[in-house]
Amino acid sequence: MTQPSVFTALRRIGSVLMICAAFGASIASGRAETSAFTAQQRLEIVNILRDALKNDPTILADAIESLKAQGENRQKAEALKVVARERARLGRSNTDVVLGNRNGTLEVVEFYDPRCPYCRKVLSDIDAIVASEPDLRLVEKVVPVLGSASRLEAKALVAAEKQNGYIRLQKVLMEDSQKPSIERIKELAHSVGLNADRLEKDMDSPDVDAAIHENMVLAQEIGLEGTPTFVVGDRQIIPGAVSKEDLLKVIDSLKKH
Repeated sequence: MTQPSVFTALRRIGSVLMICAAFGASIASGRAETSAFTAQQRLEIVNILRDALKNDPTILADAIESLKAQGENRQKAEALKVVARERARLGRSNTDVVLGNRNGTLEVVEFYDPRCPYCRKVLSDIDAIVASEPDLRLVEKVVPVLGSASRLEAKALVAAEKQNGYIRLQKVLMEDSQKPSIERIKELAHSVGLNADRLEKDMDSPDVDAAIHENMVLAQEIGLEGTPTFVVGDRQIIPGAVSKEDLLKVIDSLKKH
């Protein structure tokens, strides 16, 4: 079998960027010496690539951007596999609070941090969306990704549900501008009719820690990079403070499937 000419090989690959990826992969995997190219042909390819980059440096930027996009797409695909596989853990855990219709067929899961300014920003939009969509089942998963203050408030929110006071405490907690502390949390809890002493005790219970830990594990499994993050059905993951209008559009898409 004759060795392929350099130019035939280049035409097969189709572009300089594709050559970069193929040649780089062969080097990285330690197969460069056993590839279909001779040593002379590999040298010629390197020279062609070097000349191309000299004449048009944007090729490298395009290559980096392309690889980045491919990586992001792979990450999204893997995250959606987790979502499809873990529907019960995502939306049917008995430790999470469900807003709206508990039996609704339009399911959205929100991962949020109570100290996150973007989560606080969309709070009123979430309330409005839940009120406007009678078939929406919105599952709230609190994830303290911003440190000890976030964890303190996350524990308070999970513990508040033991008194059916999650929503009441969430509203005053996420609108509060004072420095978080157990004393401040108890003050806010008392202001919305909760037993503050019981709340403090429940915050240190093993099941509260377990619920938060499970949320953090799931967040890691889907590759959560920030809060809020919305998981819409099993087909889309939306990171960031999406607008009310855009979130409604995505929810509407669930109605068509």
